[in-house]
Amino acid sequence: MKKTENQKVQPAHSEKKTNIMRKVVMEKVVLSVGGSGENLEKGFKLIKLLSGRNPAKMMSTKRIPSLGVRPKLEVGAVVTIRKNLEEFLRKMLTATDNKLKKSQISENSFSFGVKEYIEIPGIEYQRDIGIRGLDVTVTFKRAGKRIKLKKTKMGRVPKRQHVSKEEIIKFMGENFKTKFV
Repeated sequence: MKKTENQKVQPAHSEKKTNIMRKVVMEKVVLSVGGSGENLEKGFKLIKLLSGRNPAKMMSTKRIPSLGVRPKLEVGAVVTIRKNLEEFLRKMLTATDNKLKKSQISENSFSFGVKEYIEIPGIEYQRDIGIRGLDVTVTFKRAGKRIKLKKTKMGRVPKRQHVSKEEIIKFMGENFKTKFV
């Protein structure tokens, strides 16, 4: 049979195809700080400086008298970043010398802390903020996660669709040259 230009040649069965549903993708980066009163305001300014967006203030739901926490008291600030994730995460990882602990990884995500924001490249000391730290959480996903989140005909995502610790280590090693100790 003669092949014309319009016909496509099918790859041989010996060639291994990659399943696009198994591809690991970064979903979001979340910056957060904790504190109350003046410390919370400084953390709020810090997150606004780093992300360029207005953070949301988190309210407590429990009463912890030893810490002076009561319900509806502002105890933290958080902002979610979904655009330009790679360049933002690279800046955050340089503050930790691109090294993380394996204990900082959980299923579908990992978290690390930046002790002082002045360690982040391109960020200068701000007198009104002082020396503060923040927490960074990176969340991963695979195609099909929307099934769990949609309002109508919501479904379940099987365990095999979650991103394991080993896959996160491999992804971060290949894309960001991160070392896990």
